[in-house]
Amino acid sequence: MTALDSAGLAQGTGDRCKVPEIWDALFAQAKELQATTPLLGGTLDQLILAQPSFEAALAATLAQAIEASAPEAIQLFGEFKTVLERTPEISEFAALDLEKLDAVNPACPDLLTGFLSFRGFQALQVYRITNALWVERKHQLAAMIQNWSAIQYGIDIHPAARIGKQVFIDHGMGLVVGSTAVIEDDVNIWHGVTLGSTLTQAGDRHPKIRKGATVCAGATILGNIEVGPGALVAASSVVLKSVGARKVVAGIPAKEIGDVPERLDAIDADFKSTSTQAQKR
Repeated sequence: MTALDSAGLAQGTGDRCKVPEIWDALFAQAKELQATTPLLGGTLDQLILAQPSFEAALAATLAQAIEASAPEAIQLFGEFKTVLERTPEISEFAALDLEKLDAVNPACPDLLTGFLSFRGFQALQVYRITNALWVERKHQLAAMIQNWSAIQYGIDIHPAARIGKQVFIDHGMGLVVGSTAVIEDDVNIWHGVTLGSTLTQAGDRHPKIRKGATVCAGATILGNIEVGPGALVAASSVVLKSVGARKVVAGIPAKEIGDVPERLDAIDADFKSTSTQAQKR
């Protein structure tokens, strides 16, 4: 996981090579799709082809989505663009999140589709913006955008949570992440997951999901406990105790049932490549 400052905002890697690379790919895919699918021409113009940068395109896409749930007078593009410009880490992490989504998810045809329409990716980037606002002590604005985002996506991530890069949220509906939760780099999370508190702890009271862990659909993880690096929480489990590195837990309450396989084929880049080739045949 990248470093976290005292207020909880993930600090950038200093390596922005992915941002122009991803932007070039998005722009090329948008031009190609516009030529073959006139129905999407206006959207592609507005959100991608008329924008000068990845940051502007991200701001436009997220603002359009969130404004659908906000009061009519609220215009978010300018605020989002300003936050992205003064917090370059957000676009760095967004590019890496998008790259991972495209690499491992067979349901995602390309970077452009993920960018414009996948709720897990978009909700995560809205969180990154609200986290920056929270760090700047703009708590009311951050909380309002958080809640408008939850209405739009069905994903509720508190602005004070700490989230790393290359995070994959699949489907995402019903995901709830508490204010003192930590999600490190390369974590995979499915829909219906709760990272909540037990109501018996104050202060730092939410789970810490360590690097490379996977949390499957419907899992509930409660309290200031750890899901160790590379661990896997099975679907619908209720986790009340810390999970060791690369261990699988399942059940209510969850118990250790074995070790995580070396490779999870369903979220592996090789599987995505093979699956995509099969769909084209």
